[in-house]
Amino acid sequence: MNSESAPENKYGFISTGEATAILPARHSNLSPITVIGTPEVRATFDDLCVQQALNSRDAPGVTEVVLNPDAHCGYGAPIGCVLVSPTHIYPGPVGVDIKCSMSLLQLDIPASEMEDAGTRRAIINAILQRVPTGAGHGQRSVKKSRHVGPELGRRVAVEGASTGVCESIGIPPEWAQRCEDSHHVGHDGAADTLQTRVQKLIDAGVLKNFAEKISQLGSYGGGNHFGECEVVQVRKGQEAVADAFGLLDGRIAFLSHCGSRGFGYQLADHQFRQLQKHFLEWSIPLPANDKHLVYAPLGTTEADAYLDDMALGANFATVNHMLINALVLEAFQEVIPGAIGKLVYFISHNIARLETTTRSSGHGSGGSSLAWVHRKGATRAFPARHHALKDTPFYETGHPILLPGNPQAGSSVMVAQPGAQKSAFSVNHGAGRVKGRKAAIREFNQQAIDESFAAADILTNCRRYPMDEAPAAYKNFDAVLHSVEAADLATEVARLRARFVIKDSDKADD
Repeated sequence: MNSESAPENKYGFISTGEATAILPARHSNLSPITVIGTPEVRATFDDLCVQQALNSRDAPGVTEVVLNPDAHCGYGAPIGCVLVSPTHIYPGPVGVDIKCSMSLLQLDIPASEMEDAGTRRAIINAILQRVPTGAGHGQRSVKKSRHVGPELGRRVAVEGASTGVCESIGIPPEWAQRCEDSHHVGHDGAADTLQTRVQKLIDAGVLKNFAEKISQLGSYGGGNHFGECEVVQVRKGQEAVADAFGLLDGRIAFLSHCGSRGFGYQLADHQFRQLQKHFLEWSIPLPANDKHLVYAPLGTTEADAYLDDMALGANFATVNHMLINALVLEAFQEVIPGAIGKLVYFISHNIARLETTTRSSGHGSGGSSLAWVHRKGATRAFPARHHALKDTPFYETGHPILLPGNPQAGSSVMVAQPGAQKSAFSVNHGAGRVKGRKAAIREFNQQAIDESFAAADILTNCRRYPMDEAPAAYKNFDAVLHSVEAADLATEVARLRARFVIKDSDKADD
């Protein structure tokens, strides 16, 4: 038995192509789990990851589960999965960092400007004077941030990246056109519902220290959140798509990864606790006896409350990214006067969205229907001429997909192909962890990690690069991307090569 066939026998994967497989559900009346990844990549799935995928498939109202090549164990559902349900909403397959996202700012600065280490260090310092890092830090911890008080903070939570909010904070309003979703509304489609919900949560003491949490707007969290200066390398044959995206070959870009910070965590944690209490009081069986797989049937008071709170957290995350990008551009301009920057895209990988689905539920033929597509560590992937991209700049190309790898292997900008329908129009959200944080700290060598960054001429703001975030803690990025392309989900448009990294060594937010 070779090493590639062993996982297939262990978990019951049935190969359907070079980089696709199915995992039969525990019950024969349910459609199988769609698995994306070559045998090499599938060998990185651990026992708990696979069990969580099977548990998610068994859960009430779930019609489809997708396991992406970056999948690894999470809370309830794996990180790197997609869960589809037309009848139920699940907080677990969204996670505690509501709308954790990626954004990419394209600058007109030639790569040659970043050869000088002194210039890079000056830009790092200018960014850190404006954008805090770390789980507990907010605007007041850095001297050139933009203060957002509670009154404007309420508007952020209710309106998202509206023109009024953007103008009030100093974000170019046109950047909203480059967002997957620039704003979210209440469960009934009304923003006023969110206004009422915010006040209710404040009065009930759920949103503790509201002003403090709002002050985290324009900041990175800890752990796997980062800001990264990149050199854009457009892939041969993808020049037209790159041009439509606004990518500039051989120029500098800035990639950011963060989410809804402490504000979103409070909302998500409250929802988990409330739903778990509801299950206990009513003796409702937990799927697989896992408290992180609590759910609410759509139309119930519990589902409405979760959708409202998810929208509030998502609006915060959107403006958080927009403000970070505005501050990063300001920092570059301080060091390189006259620099111009434009937002390429902002896209989430921790969100549930109501979408038109076209796949079979496993109980008959498909057709189109509305369902909540939960993406936990998964990224939306709509190809060219997808109906949801009408009236956006990306209808003829498909939207940009932003996939972080690691600073030394690079990150990727991709575009979806029609084959993404097989994965509920989703792809992975990055490389995905292959080694847990405690194991990485225990097994890796700090000096070797720091020396590897020096050898690659990648600067960081860290005196010691976080060991649990070392490149070796993540899966082989090229193997993950090969799985995506071989499965005909998406095509790489450009590779992003890091010149410096901004991180914090605190525990990861998500």
